[in-house]
Formats: sequence, C-alpha cells, structure tokens
Amino acid sequence: MTDSNSDETRRDAQLKNTPGKGRTPTARAIEPNSPEEFGLVSVWWGNGKGKTTAALGMGFRAAGHGYRVHFLQFMKGGASSVEDVRGEYNAIDAFPGFTYETSGSYGWHGFLDESDDDEHEARAKAGLDRARELLWGASGVSLDEPLALDGEPEEGVHMLILDEILYAANRGLVEPEAVVALVENKPPNLELVLTGGHEPPEYVFEGADLVTEVKKHKHPFDAGQRARRGTEY
Repeated sequence: MTDSNSDETRRDAQLKNTPGKGRTPTARAIEPNSPEEFGLVSVWWGNGKGKTTAALGMGFRAAGHGYRVHFLQFMKGGASSVEDVRGEYNAIDAFPGFTYETSGSYGWHGFLDESDDDEHEARAKAGLDRARELLWGASGVSLDEPLALDGEPEEGVHMLILDEILYAANRGLVEPEAVVALVENKPPNLELVLTGGHEPPEYVFEGADLVTEVKKHKHPFDAGQRARRGTEY
C-alpha cells in the first residue's frame, strides 16, 4: 500500500530541485536590478513574420526583471494600411526601464512607394551613429550593477535592441562592416539584439551567439490581407 505522506514528501523534494522550487510564478513589483549572465549577441533574420516581435519579447522580459533596456528601430515602414501609432511604442512607454526611439522613416527603401531613398540612407546612418553612442554610454558604466530605470539610454543599458539594422545593412544603407564593429566593440556584459533582413547576414554570424532564421511557410499578406492594428503595428 502506497504511503501518501511519503509520496507527498518525495514530490516536495523533487519540486525543490526545480528552478522555481515548486512555486507558482506571480507578478512582482519592478525594481532596478542587474543581470548575472548578460553579454550575448542575438540575431533574428528571415522572410517570416516575428523578428521584431521576438526582440520585443526579449526586451519586455528583461525589463520585467528590472534591467534597463533600449529599443532603437532603424527601418520600420510598412504598407499604406499602417498608421503612425505603433502598439509597441505605447507599451514600451508605459513600462519602467524600457525606452525606444526610431531613426527610420515611413515606407521601405527601394520599394517605389514614394518614400525618399536618400532620406532612408541618411536616417539609417544617423541610427548607426546613435547605436555607437549607446554602446559608448554602456561602456562607461558597470553593467553588473542596477541602473536607474528612468535614466537616459546613453547613460547605460543592460540590453540594446537594434531593430531592422540588418535590413539596413543588407540594402546598403549602412556598411555590414559597421554592424560587425558594433558587435566587436560592445561592452562584454551588454546583451545585444540585432534583427532584420530576408538575406542571410553572414557577415555577423561569427560574432553572434544565437542566430535564428524566421522562415515563412504561409503569410496572410500573400492572400491580400492588410497590416492589422495590434498584430503588425
């Protein structure tokens, strides 16, 4: 006959060996904190939907632990159905320790959508300069320590997301070598996330720790679906 008390004791012991110690996850107040194992480079590329979404998920998760996160967007344009209000910006603005800015402009470079290609190039290069400034700021602080959640991003962040920078490099708006230099010159404890592009950004593969291809098998856009508020923007 099975001893229910011994079974319960054994189960409790097993739970205590799990990372969560058997506790049900609950929300807690966000306080300034510092990561113990940051410092990797993640790359998200491919012709599928979800590269920016994945990067934002990493950002929100990090910010939820009290780490300082900044999101610098290079190229986000879109179809005519995309409005000038983006859900991710509103969410980031409401979240402590998470900030954003964009150096891109409406439309897509080279897509004959009446957007100015020279302006795209100028904004992309300005974004690259800003990324260098942010890396320099992170180099001047101890990323092993908590950072003020309301501090300016150039005063240091634990995670920097450069959204669509790979798209800008693949289209020649910034030099791929410049992206490689960002990876090589980042502070050791800074978590760096790069996204964008349908072509393999092989120039950055060697310096990256995680490379994920987001591959399309089926997309509603192919059937004429327009960009939808709350999913695409």
